[in-house]
Amino acid sequence: MSPKKAKKKQSAEASSNVFSMFEQAQIQEFKEAFTIMDQNRDGFICKNDLRDTYAALGRLNVSNDELDEMLKMAPGPINFTIFLCMFGEKLKGTDPEETILNAFKIFDPEGTGILKGEEIKYHLMSQADKFNETEVTQMYENFPLDVAGNLDYKNLCYVITHGEDKEDKD
Repeated sequence: MSPKKAKKKQSAEASSNVFSMFEQAQIQEFKEAFTIMDQNRDGFICKNDLRDTYAALGRLNVSNDELDEMLKMAPGPINFTIFLCMFGEKLKGTDPEETILNAFKIFDPEGTGILKGEEIKYHLMSQADKFNETEVTQMYENFPLDVAGNLDYKNLCYVITHGEDKEDKD
């Protein structure tokens, strides 16, 4: 088989396999996100689409270099299939839920499923790949502590690996 045909075959296989990586509902959510980002409705996400998306999120000072770096992550023009492949590649790098749970269980010998927010903050900022104050704040903004100041790490692990709160699933 010629290299050109082999490359086309690989590309076609990658495209068809990416759809099997996600449930239909997830694909629909990705499609909605893609449609929102594709501001000019040409079927591709370009630099202007990215800039408009950032603007819609309240960030107006995104540099051209930053946008160019994002676009370089894609193997070519970002159509929906490429968009989905990029998410698939990012999600492949996520550890299995069990592995993440086991990491948190080190701090929860009783297996309650919750940890004191201040204690986790201390560990995140003082151990291994240290978080900074901003990163911890962002984490708590995206996954708030309960009224007692505790982190529901079992639900957090589920969100990391499945993309939505267990409570949100019906």
